[in-house]
Amino acid sequence: MSSLGVAIIGYGLAGAVFHAPLISAEPRMRVAAVVTGSAERAEQARRDHAGVRVLPDADALFADPSGIDVVVVAAPNRTHAALAGRALSAGTAVVVDKPFAVTSAEAAEVIRSAGEAGRILTVFQNRRWDGDFRTVRQLVEDGRLGQVRRFESRFERWRPVPKSGWRETGTAADAAGILYDLGSHLVDQALTLFGPAGTVYCELDSRRPGVSTDDDMFLALTHTTGVRSHLWASAVAPLLGPRFRVLGEKAGYEVRGMDPQEDALRAGRRPGDGTPWGTVDPERYGTLGAEPDRTAFPTLPGDYLAFYRALADAILDGSPVPVDPGDALAGLRILEAARESAESGAVVRL
Repeated sequence: MSSLGVAIIGYGLAGAVFHAPLISAEPRMRVAAVVTGSAERAEQARRDHAGVRVLPDADALFADPSGIDVVVVAAPNRTHAALAGRALSAGTAVVVDKPFAVTSAEAAEVIRSAGEAGRILTVFQNRRWDGDFRTVRQLVEDGRLGQVRRFESRFERWRPVPKSGWRETGTAADAAGILYDLGSHLVDQALTLFGPAGTVYCELDSRRPGVSTDDDMFLALTHTTGVRSHLWASAVAPLLGPRFRVLGEKAGYEVRGMDPQEDALRAGRRPGDGTPWGTVDPERYGTLGAEPDRTAFPTLPGDYLAFYRALADAILDGSPVPVDPGDALAGLRILEAARESAESGAVVRL
């Protein structure tokens, strides 16, 4: 059959750098349409994708969705739920970038609509396919660490001068701030590894002048299994901690640095371009063991393309979607509890 036509709503960082290259690298898909109100981004889309249909707004797309099998919602966070609902009504499969919605109530309504329409719905939690996270997941599932007691995870950056985009100057109604941006990934990874949380404690701060929302976060989860997850996200960390530190009853694992796929995509590289994808050099491997015996442990390759590979399988063969939207709903409930905890200073029980 012909390739699946994909429309991307929004052609900023998410649409142009993350989604479009991965869609183009999946042979059963093609970027058929791009929605953007920016003349500059429209020209970029035409350069990137021969024959692409460029539309000025979502109304134009939904007025004529012919040839579109999948809609990717990569517009600002506050629009996610409404655009996903419109795409489901138009009869397409839907991918929503994280965060799935501004509120868990919105997310639940989108899931209900997808079920009623019998349409595929998934959420782009691409960090499940980071190489370092894949490695942690393998170590946990293989029992190499024993019973995990504490999981530490960080997305820390040193950006003392804000960029002044909506993520830094928006409000809670926009799902702006680092809690909903990087926190969405951190929470999803913790829940994927260790299951539901019973309690949530959070500290949120706005550290930089001109930033109206949170840019520094600490989040503590106690999972119902007893595992404790400590999660950090910050734009103001002059010294970066380990990306992961996982402590078990038999051994621990620690790794530093970031998965290389984002930098590769930003640099214009693509999966399948003839060079190794998602790999890190041996000197960047993490270490596994218990003091004083720690040894380097190879990091699995990252594989963001796996998301769209699994989505094509789901549409064409009826396989499971790459990310269950129910998982993203559970993550949003954690983020809401985190904001409540930060405002009250108390532990929130779920």
